[in-house]
Amino acid sequence: MKYFYYPLILLFIVRTASAQDIDKIITKGYVDNLIKTLSSDDMQGRATFSPGIDKAATFIEDEFKKIGLQPLKGATGYRQTFYKYQLKPLATAVTIDGKTIDQANIAVWGNTAANLTFDDKTSDGWIKLDPSKPFKEQYRSLVRGKKRQLVLVDKKFAKEFDQLKDFLSKAIAIDKEDLDQKNTSPLVVVLTSDTAVNNFTVSLKNSINKLPLFNVAGIIPGKSKAKELVVFSGHYDHLGIIHSADQDSIANGADDDASGTTAMIALAKYYKKLNNNERTLIFVAFTAEEIGGYGAKYFSQQLNPDEVVAMFNIEMIGKESKFGKNTAFITGYDKSDFGKILQKNLEGTAFTFHPDPYTQQNLFYRSDNATLAALGVPAHTISTDQIDIDKLYHTVKDEYSSLDTENILSTIKAIAKSAITIVKGLDTPTRIPKLTN
Repeated sequence: MKYFYYPLILLFIVRTASAQDIDKIITKGYVDNLIKTLSSDDMQGRATFSPGIDKAATFIEDEFKKIGLQPLKGATGYRQTFYKYQLKPLATAVTIDGKTIDQANIAVWGNTAANLTFDDKTSDGWIKLDPSKPFKEQYRSLVRGKKRQLVLVDKKFAKEFDQLKDFLSKAIAIDKEDLDQKNTSPLVVVLTSDTAVNNFTVSLKNSINKLPLFNVAGIIPGKSKAKELVVFSGHYDHLGIIHSADQDSIANGADDDASGTTAMIALAKYYKKLNNNERTLIFVAFTAEEIGGYGAKYFSQQLNPDEVVAMFNIEMIGKESKFGKNTAFITGYDKSDFGKILQKNLEGTAFTFHPDPYTQQNLFYRSDNATLAALGVPAHTISTDQIDIDKLYHTVKDEYSSLDTENILSTIKAIAKSAITIVKGLDTPTRIPKLTN
């Protein structure tokens, strides 16, 4: 009998030793320090183009250096810099039936020209939102329509309008080819009690500046399968300073996505300590996710997608998921066997991964995994956020104090354990069908 039990005892010892190792490497104190720093007021909400995001990038660079990550091939540092044109609203003037509209009641979406004027005769006219239907659904439908229109919004939607105006008042990033007045199709949204328009005029002005954006990326070179890449990521940008009814105006973005960025850094530390990765591991903090996913798009363009075996994108793991403690969900679960591999590696533990329960929200193509996924990579996002009832999402109340730090810790460790056969080159997730244009 003793020979029968010996392999089981050995397996138990190995698993126990592994658990002890991870508990020593990914500690609560280490994780807390990362997320507290990234979501502190000192980072000013980490808005793209802001001093706060530069400060956050420097902090992540320092952590990569302490861990001992190497820069990407051919790079001299951890910043992966690229350029966009920053558009910032300068002036907006709207008249309706000869009456000048107060600036406070105007919001503009989609203007990519330095100067643009149009009226009821040189546009797609005007439309009024139905006050009996949800604001967001109507607005999103108009955005998809890509028409140059004046949009009347009933004062019943004053709160939704103020939130939209605050979001649209920030600088946006675009490429040089998008600076084309002929193709720009803005929606000019006006909060008003008017129900009809005879004629209107619109005049819009933007400032335009070429500015750098930067992902922060490092690698642990692989051994026998160095040309095969595994990506771990999270976005480190957030909304910055936003309008709020409270005195606080800093959108700290503790859950979104300081939690995911923290996980990515902690995983880098763990796998560097293990030093058993046969595949090359890339750890990247993406910029500009909140304003169009530009960081992930640029990063993806620098890689051969056929060489990327898997992508673990981590977003919003700061609270318990709808499946309870020690659980998380994976977007696009049915598109590859990525999730099944992870769950297999967690056999015997308390943690379980589940398919995305919010498929109607199209989360799979709304996060930084989307670009590589569209190119066929098994690129998935891991999250615990109850997005359908999360009242702190994109508010100033998304702070460290709102987080369940034990949930973050258990999720990070689960990802570390579940990814191990992919990291070691023992498992290769099936490819995702490529999106065709």
